[in-house]
Order: sequence, then structure tokens, then C-alpha cells
Amino acid sequence: MTQDEMKLAVAKAAIEYITPKLDKESIIGVGTGSTANFFIQQLASIKHLFEGAVASSDDTANRLQALGIPVYELNDVNEMVVYVDGADEFDPQLNLIKGGGAALTREKIVAAVANEFVCIVDDSKQVAVLGGYPLPVEVIPMARSYVARELTKLNAQPVYRQGVITDNGNVIIDVENLDISDAKGLEEKINNIVGVVTNGLFAQRNADLVLMGTASSVQTITLN
Repeated sequence: MTQDEMKLAVAKAAIEYITPKLDKESIIGVGTGSTANFFIQQLASIKHLFEGAVASSDDTANRLQALGIPVYELNDVNEMVVYVDGADEFDPQLNLIKGGGAALTREKIVAAVANEFVCIVDDSKQVAVLGGYPLPVEVIPMARSYVARELTKLNAQPVYRQGVITDNGNVIIDVENLDISDAKGLEEKINNIVGVVTNGLFAQRNADLVLMGTASSVQTITLN
């Protein structure tokens, strides 16, 4: 299978996985990015089975609404049965790097609320240790230079993602050459830098399940 065919296969697998969990009052969380977009298209076929969705970005909200799927503000939702999203990398502990699409803060918030986090990826995203992909950090604009200086103290290279403004009005610094042997500890450490909104490590709240597309099939990966 091509990469797009693998993304379609995991999107269909996610639909099959979540369908038994849904009822007419269910709210689902929907992620952002190329793989999530395949999932959104597949959601149209089961939109009669659930009440609506919470989107992790303006782009995702627009895609859902174009398919006739009601989009709710998170503040108006008491419970979310599942959150489905992609990732830039995942490790054996189902820790993730996310934020290639600059939606990491809203993705992290929606994932925190959901009862279950299902990550859909192709096999190019599977790694032994996170960090081959630069770690995105969302930053308050006035703090960009300060945060970059603090990030260099981690023996890493911060790179300003020029021309990108998040849905929250902030900027992105991509951090290259990071040692992410302790994903939970590093997530907390970076988030404690003043001016950081959040970073793209999903370790404090990692995935519960990964559906990974390969050349021949879709594999289900859990910690159990």
C-alpha cells in the first residue's frame, strides 16, 4: 500500500473500532492533519450514530461542518467518548510527538478530556525513541526569543517556524536534536518554561491505542 492507502486503511479501522462505542448522545473528538482528514471523510458514513464532534482546529471544524457533522465547543461538552487523531511519531510506550500541523495545544486539551485516545498512523511514524521528528512548542509571541534561549539549555536546537500562527494566535518553535529518553519528564520541564503554552509531547496523556497501517494490514498496538 502507498502511504495514502495506509492512512485510508487506518481511518476505516478507526471507524470500525469506535462504532460500537457510540450512541445518539455521543460526542467524539477529532484531530487535525492528513491522517485525521481521512478519518473525517469516513465519519460521514456514520454521522447518524452520534450527536456531534469537538474539533481540535478551525480546519477540522470546517471539514466536519462541510459533511453535516455538528461541531460543539468543548466548554459545552460534559463527556467525550473517544478522541481520534494522528501523530508525527510514537514510541513503544505509546508516547507521541504531535504538532506538525500547529494544532498541538487544542489537540492536547481535547485528548485530556476524552475517555479514550485512539491514535491512527502509518508505520513510518513508529520509532524506538522519540526525537527524530522536531518537537513543536507553542509559544506566546513576546516570549519567543526567551523561550528559544531556554530551550538551547537542553542541548537542542530551537528553530522558529516562520509564517505560522496557531489558531490561538501564538507562534511555533520546532526543537531539533532533543534527548527524549524521559518523555514525561521532558514534557513537564518544557511546559514549565515561562511563555510556553504547551509542547508536542503527549506523554502525560499518551495514546490508549494505536492503529498502525503497514504495507499489508492494520496493526492494533496497546500497552496491555
